[in-house]
Amino acid sequence: MNQILLIDDDLGLAELLVQFLELEGFSLTVANDGQAGLNLALEQEFDLILLDVMLPKLNGFEVLKALRIKKHTPVLMLTARGDEIDRVVGLEIGADDYLPKPFNDRELVARIKAIIRRTSQQADEQQPGIIEFADIKLDPSRQEVTCQDQLLILTGTEFSLLYYMIQHNGEVLTKETLSEQVLGKKLMPFDRSLDMHLSNLRKKLPERADGRPRVKTLRGKGYIWLT
Repeated sequence: MNQILLIDDDLGLAELLVQFLELEGFSLTVANDGQAGLNLALEQEFDLILLDVMLPKLNGFEVLKALRIKKHTPVLMLTARGDEIDRVVGLEIGADDYLPKPFNDRELVARIKAIIRRTSQQADEQQPGIIEFADIKLDPSRQEVTCQDQLLILTGTEFSLLYYMIQHNGEVLTKETLSEQVLGKKLMPFDRSLDMHLSNLRKKLPERADGRPRVKTLRGKGYIWLT
């Protein structure tokens, strides 16, 4: 049974989500403020964290920043509908996905299952040992990446994106393909999740010794990881 941590100060919503998600086969632990949620997230192991933005004591962004220093537990942020800036900031500091409130119960379950499925597939598939590509080394078992002998701190989604693009280096990868294969969801209009994850990954990777970009953007087509 997958373990989920819900951090939300809306007591009524939390109670409904506990009932609904437990019927879907998940086990929920609930925290009603940011500090309590962060403590639980650091002390225990969860398959996924549902994190509201507006929280007492520590807001969702503060919780996520503190969590990412020590852990890469997948995080699905719950944001206010129409508040694009919250979504962008959440993705920039390490959220795996976001869902605007109020949300459809089935959409929430679909997002949760997609993230957990992706994480499980990584654990199952990425056992062959260290993968080397040019100046990059990926250790799937540890979810660690080094580039030019420098350890990079990547989120689980950034690691998955890097792994997939390197495995398909030299190929044109459309946004639709990357969204489905890496994020586990169909690309929707105005969804900037993939763009933000790729932007974050680019910022964390050191420049190549030859000065060439690692990823080439093909306008209207997608991306190529350059060899």
